[in-house]
Amino acid sequence: MKFPYQVLLTAAIAGSLAAPAALAGCRLPSAPSKIPDGATASEQQMITAMQTIKEYDRDVQIYLKCLDFEVRQNRLSPSHQVSLHNAALGELEDIATEFNHQVKIFKSKHT
Repeated sequence: MKFPYQVLLTAAIAGSLAAPAALAGCRLPSAPSKIPDGATASEQQMITAMQTIKEYDRDVQIYLKCLDFEVRQNRLSPSHQVSLHNAALGELEDIATEFNHQVKIFKSKHT
């Protein structure tokens, strides 16, 4: 889990990178706000979190396609697109990693 100042720094960086893309018509989706604690979560909470993360992944993929489109329309530079793309995937990867960690904890408590 990230320390609070790291989360704020990540959010500030992502926000500053997303602003020009928003002007181009692309909106970075909001990341899920909470990953359940695998040690105490119910099965339904874990399933709901999984569904939320899958939806977030789909939204990120749409965002990335939007960035590609904006580059093709010359409304976004390729280098900026790469930065935005990498930031979005980095955030998605962090969330997926944390969720997978909590799933392992959940499974260890329920087997």
